[in-house]
Amino acid sequence: MPQITVEELAALMKKAAGVTVSPEQLMEKPDTGFDVLGVDSLGLLGIVGELENTHGTPMPVDAERCKTPQQFLNLVNTTLMAGA
Repeated sequence: MPQITVEELAALMKKAAGVTVSPEQLMEKPDTGFDVLGVDSLGLLGIVGELENTHGTPMPVDAERCKTPQQFLNLVNTTLMAGA
């Protein structure tokens, strides 16, 4: 099972939350809060939903509570690797 990349997360943020962020921004400042980037809890829920649809794997409940893109990627990728 492939890991979620910053590029994929950036695309999901645009698709599910309507927030445009470059992968470079996410890599340079991985601990910038989703709230600072403009992603609210509903947007994050949308991102989680998109991932579940794409990968056919339930995401951890805590995914929608992540505060930063880095925290989100760590959690989601650990889950995907465990399910592989």
